[in-house]
Amino acid sequence: MIDSLTNQAWTLIDNGRAAEALRMTAAPALSPQATSGLLMAHAAALKAVGRHDEALTFNRRAVTRAPADRFAWYNLAATLGDLSLHAEAEEAARKTIALGLDVPEVRLVLGKALQGLRRYDEAEGAFETALAARPTDATVHLELAQLRWMRTGRTDAALALLDAAIARHPTVSNLRLIRSTVLTFAGDHAGADATLEDALARAPDDLLVRIAAARSAGAQGDRERMLGHAREAQRRAHGAGETRAVLCEALLANGEADAAARVAEDMVAAAPDDQYALVLRNTAWRIMDDPRGALFRDYAALVRTDRLETPEGWPNLDAFLDALRERLMEMHDLTTHPLHQSLRGGTQVPSLDRSQDPLVRAFFESARKSVARYVEALGPGDDPIRRRRSQDFAVAGGWSVRLKSEGFHADHVHPRGWISSAFYLDLPGRFDDEATRAGWLQFGHPGCLTEPVLEAEHFIKPERGTLALFPSCLWHGTRPFSDTGHRLTVAFDVIPR
Repeated sequence: MIDSLTNQAWTLIDNGRAAEALRMTAAPALSPQATSGLLMAHAAALKAVGRHDEALTFNRRAVTRAPADRFAWYNLAATLGDLSLHAEAEEAARKTIALGLDVPEVRLVLGKALQGLRRYDEAEGAFETALAARPTDATVHLELAQLRWMRTGRTDAALALLDAAIARHPTVSNLRLIRSTVLTFAGDHAGADATLEDALARAPDDLLVRIAAARSAGAQGDRERMLGHAREAQRRAHGAGETRAVLCEALLANGEADAAARVAEDMVAAAPDDQYALVLRNTAWRIMDDPRGALFRDYAALVRTDRLETPEGWPNLDAFLDALRERLMEMHDLTTHPLHQSLRGGTQVPSLDRSQDPLVRAFFESARKSVARYVEALGPGDDPIRRRRSQDFAVAGGWSVRLKSEGFHADHVHPRGWISSAFYLDLPGRFDDEATRAGWLQFGHPGCLTEPVLEAEHFIKPERGTLALFPSCLWHGTRPFSDTGHRLTVAFDVIPR
């Protein structure tokens, strides 16, 4: 009976019905007699619905129940990695390999754990071992290319193994997709565009390549080609979330705000808490001068700053900030920015919300008080921001950014957030130029092409010790600054529980 239940649960998970699998396995998984297989299936269902912390308990029980089960150890390693518990993830991954499961998936988990432990040479070695076994594994290629890019800031280093794999396997389109990603975040938009058009010529049915080609065309200013690719993507996968998003972007780029609004309204109806769907809709409404968009431009009510309270045990805020600065600067040991992030010209330390470092934990404990005040000040309402209002919230992602001179954040939103933030820890030089607003946080400038062009509407001047809080569905970015030093910030997202 248990085996049948386990098989049913995995079938549901594989078919995108994790919530059903979760209900089916919840009670049996609590039984002391639950098999390791059932415990793993229940953990997988929890992970599929975003409850990774709870999944870890069941993954741990699975290895206790079957200490020689290599799959139980692999699943434990993967969950530990998801939670940025890197030392334990390394240990569990090595145990998996010792038990005989030495496959690229395990080496990927090991490599990411080693990277999280800042043992970069070993991490590269783990990724290389995975690729030796499976030369076209796109996920591993992406991780290795990103790590080499962040370590060196050189596209030739990042692309060396990837280009060799493309030469040997020219029909594997997702390898060219990764290549275009590296080139995009290295600033070579023409090279990225040519790579995607080459991939599309070889694989015209590849939806992800088609979507990327649409956005790449937009980055090149070719609005007509962008719309053509977006419409073709929509034709091939009508109603899919990402195809709707790129179609909406293309319509905005081509001055078809009414049509873009209709697409975005459908996106919001399908996923009311998707912050990117909200911002696309609100951008179309702004162009149309639709009064329904006024709420999202009420920056006086939605964007606030708060002075961080001095954490307990510290004589004053400056003393704490000095110590936190030194600790974070030790962690910023790479050369340049990661892929798929808004950061340009700097470095990023991820997963600070999972850190056990006392200084980092003290920061978040103090920041929670500012968030609570912000949530209270929002007031009640039934709009997409205020209807989620709750003092029972969780930090869902935290990171630090060190921007160098001419660095900035491209305008963006946080699709899975609710409230986002920027905390200013170290500000070398001057940030008080009211004319250029160099280094300032800006709101309202779209991160996608629009016709007509929309300018930023609201700004925050950086001040050390200040925490800026705002809805995740607002376009936000920073303006470049020039200085010999680095600007150091911490940011995080908050979601209601």
